[in-house]
Amino acid sequence: MFSVILARPENSENIGLVARAMKNTGFKDLRLAGIKNLKDKAFKTAVHAEDILKDARRYPDLDAALADLHVVFAATAKARTNFLSLTFEDALDKMRAYPPSMRIGLLFGNERTGLTSEEMRHSNFRFTIPQASRQPSYNLAAAVLLTLFPLVHSPLPVPARATAKPLPRKDQDECIRRILEILKARRFMHETNQAHVTEMIHDLFGRLAMTDRDRRLLLAIFYKGSASRANKKGV
Repeated sequence: MFSVILARPENSENIGLVARAMKNTGFKDLRLAGIKNLKDKAFKTAVHAEDILKDARRYPDLDAALADLHVVFAATAKARTNFLSLTFEDALDKMRAYPPSMRIGLLFGNERTGLTSEEMRHSNFRFTIPQASRQPSYNLAAAVLLTLFPLVHSPLPVPARATAKPLPRKDQDECIRRILEILKARRFMHETNQAHVTEMIHDLFGRLAMTDRDRRLLLAIFYKGSASRANKKGV
């Protein structure tokens, strides 16, 4: 199941157009993070998609909007230094390869600023949509439509080999937070490099799409390493 998540959308008309794009392509789950109310302008542009707007779930922040999703793909118009980005085709292949039981989020940022680095940390994969080099970015609704359309009209078969389901995003984020705390306690992270290392760790373990087995192994490695280090110091 695919969900479309809009982070801090500013333009009500764009929200309505996103709902219309979802209705055109057969998707229903719209999540709005960082806004409290929908204005009438949104319903004016959501032609025949008013039901999607009425059912849209609103969340106070991105953490809450993504908490139950297994894998999150974030759309970005520009390359980020500490986050690897997939090509559009590679991202679509990954999306279509997951079984229907997986809850997959498609995350789109604010129309004016895009996704912040903090918001990018909550995604497993990043992707860009091809465009002419002179045009800086797509309209929000256009970006959503371009992403959803190929998911409907050129699906790939689900792999025969069953794969373990990733943890919900809230559990993946909690595991990463604990790893970062260990790195900070070891003084691997410090004031100078904290932001850089935090983003790289989120990128690295985000791309893992962490399963419960992955989490147990990672925490065992980091906690054992931390305990061994303390024992050597006689703590």
